[in-house]
Amino acid sequence: MTRTIIAGVSVYDGTGAPAYGADVEIRDDIIASIRPAASHPPTDSIDGRGLVLAPGFIDAHTHDDFAVIAAPAMTAKVTQGVTTVVVGNCGISGGMDVTAHGDLPDPLVLLGAADAFRYDDFAAYAQAVDRAGPATNVVALVGHTALRARHMDALDRDATGAERTAMRADLTTALDAGAFGFSTGLAYANANAASTEEVMELAEALRDTTALYCTHLRSEAGEIVAALDEAFAIGRHAAAPVIVSHLKCAGAPQYGRSGEILAMLETAALEQPVGCDCYPYTASSSTLDLKQVVPETPIKITWSEAEPAQAGRMLADIAADWGTDLRTAAERLQPAGAVYHCMTDSDVDRILAHDLTMVGSDGLPCDPRPHPRLWGSFPRVIGHYARDRGLFSMATAIRKMTGLPADRFGLSDRGYVREGLAADLVLFDPAQIGDRATYDDPTIPAAGILGVWVNGIATLTLAGPTGARGGRMLRRPTHPTTKGL
Repeated sequence: MTRTIIAGVSVYDGTGAPAYGADVEIRDDIIASIRPAASHPPTDSIDGRGLVLAPGFIDAHTHDDFAVIAAPAMTAKVTQGVTTVVVGNCGISGGMDVTAHGDLPDPLVLLGAADAFRYDDFAAYAQAVDRAGPATNVVALVGHTALRARHMDALDRDATGAERTAMRADLTTALDAGAFGFSTGLAYANANAASTEEVMELAEALRDTTALYCTHLRSEAGEIVAALDEAFAIGRHAAAPVIVSHLKCAGAPQYGRSGEILAMLETAALEQPVGCDCYPYTASSSTLDLKQVVPETPIKITWSEAEPAQAGRMLADIAADWGTDLRTAAERLQPAGAVYHCMTDSDVDRILAHDLTMVGSDGLPCDPRPHPRLWGSFPRVIGHYARDRGLFSMATAIRKMTGLPADRFGLSDRGYVREGLAADLVLFDPAQIGDRATYDDPTIPAAGILGVWVNGIATLTLAGPTGARGGRMLRRPTHPTTKGL
């Protein structure tokens, strides 16, 4: 038996309640006891006076599908206090071979090279995660675009009946093997041709399960109202909870619309389970999308296969050097990655603060110049938004990153500081916690994270990452009948 006591610490338990002082004991992989702080704690305990202990942060939106296998130390995440990552978002998932019909299509390229997609099915992928033993727990979704690439010889059309049947069979098999839900990225060209009916037919596999429907909306710009209506309709059809991925008002014409779209979320929530995730920045990041190349959106190129020397530069500067317009320059750079400065602080504030919103980094670990959200999202929510700006309380910030996502994904054994639950915990200095990664220097670890335990394994200490890895592939229980939202 291993035993750790964190003494005299201020506990935020993940419920959104104020902090309380306690001695918290870890035995092996569980939280064994929570007691009033002793006046004379054991000499071998960790001194938690002046520090905060919270549930390990759950990153509700990642693209770490292969990072948990190829780079299982998960340094970008554990240095933020993240103990669980949700992979397979935006229709992009790594749990199956998608290369039968040719080159790896966009946006699956965000996860890595084609040879990484080598698993026969979801169960084989899950077993690979088990073998890798990553430093974080893994919750996996099944991506719609991955299913299309696996079963369709062309992605610029709606799926045939036979293709839908094959995709739904794969989705059902994955759900039976422990996948937590189905994700779509309908804004991307290789999924955009799919009709609502195609998605509904696949989503029927979620019915009578505890699995969720998570969606990168068909539009986050001018057609966002119709896109939200579509997402809610798919959820109703499948009798499944809906999570809207990285909810935002993207592009200058949409600035100020956050109140309108949050009102739609609230109205839908009166009749069906819905929620959203959000990252705490005013810039997005993905592959270079010609639809988003407009003068009012500053764009930084993060990589380019055609023009690798241009990586790290602003698109406007590249276009000026080449004596061309933005779109022509973007076409010449393809395929490429980009950071889009396309949102306003007021909209991000309003969405991030909303009761239905949890936190997801949406970081891209394969990007050679990633958005700083990959390394900084969770300390930024606490340090910048809660402590420095007072957008919400620290208790609320922690709730958005712990108990709320645990409830939504049905993680009944973690997400709270509670006796008997998994010992996924983070210890931090509330005066020092904060993000340090920037757009120009995006891989600087966060400040103020002093200890991280994943299933009771000390993954990070004052000295930094320990190299010990306690993460697990989490599999969705198939017996509960209640939904996670």
